Amino acid sequence: MNKFKNYLYCIIFSMIFSQLAYAQADREVMVPLPSIFDFTDGEGWGFGLGLGIEYESAYEGSDEFEVEPDLAGGIQYRTGNNMFFFAGEAIGWRGLRNDTWLLQATLAFEEGREENDSDDGRLDGLGDTEESTELVFEVRKALDADWRYWFDGRLLAGDEGNFLLLGGGMRFGSQNDGSGSELGVGITFHDEDYANREFGITTEQAAASGLAATELDGGFRSIGINYNYRHYLSENWQIFAEAVYEHYGSSEIKDSPITRNDYEAEVGLGFIYVF
Repeated sequence: MNKFKNYLYCIIFSMIFSQLAYAQADREVMVPLPSIFDFTDGEGWGFGLGLGIEYESAYEGSDEFEVEPDLAGGIQYRTGNNMFFFAGEAIGWRGLRNDTWLLQATLAFEEGREENDSDDGRLDGLGDTEESTELVFEVRKALDADWRYWFDGRLLAGDEGNFLLLGGGMRFGSQNDGSGSELGVGITFHDEDYANREFGITTEQAAASGLAATELDGGFRSIGINYNYRHYLSENWQIFAEAVYEHYGSSEIKDSPITRNDYEAEVGLGFIYVF
């Protein structure tokens, strides 16, 4: 894996140095945020394909970290201020209204947790959690025409529970083409089904694992911060980076035997080729 990661970094930095003289013309993106991919340049079909490397917590509450490669990019179709997209394990729609409201609805597939996610055997006896299908609704409201500052809300509703995020952010740089960087902060809540899916332990799991049976209530979950960066290396190549930190504020989560760290963290780096 280290050889693969080093190879990826060599490719990325080679592209950077070979494209120093490139000046990106303004792209016609729906909103000028690095976290919102737009491969269409204003209208019609857009295709992007790339690869990223993530260094992240092995599972929710873990003190183990892992390196994982992930495909990046997607297929998009844009008509006016509406976009339909397919990316990885999600399909959805987003639309811009009155230039300052961004609405999004997504149907996503979420992988479950597996016992072997812990190399140290800390999940032994807990079994695998089921995969789930989730509906995600998101609203972002810009506080100015350039999307320098915004508020956002995200509701996730699934067969394994519900999750709510409320937050806001700010965008850096003078670009309006979707490149640059942004910083967001948020506070999250979950219901008891969502909480117990990740941190609860049933009596059967307790008997098999030797861990104490644990049942959580819904309510406040965490506070977090995230950073996104995107840069156009050429007309077709993009490089992106992201970092996420979530600190569990719920005492119930911290007291769960599954929780080895009171935070979850992730950093990622990758590139995308836009066709």
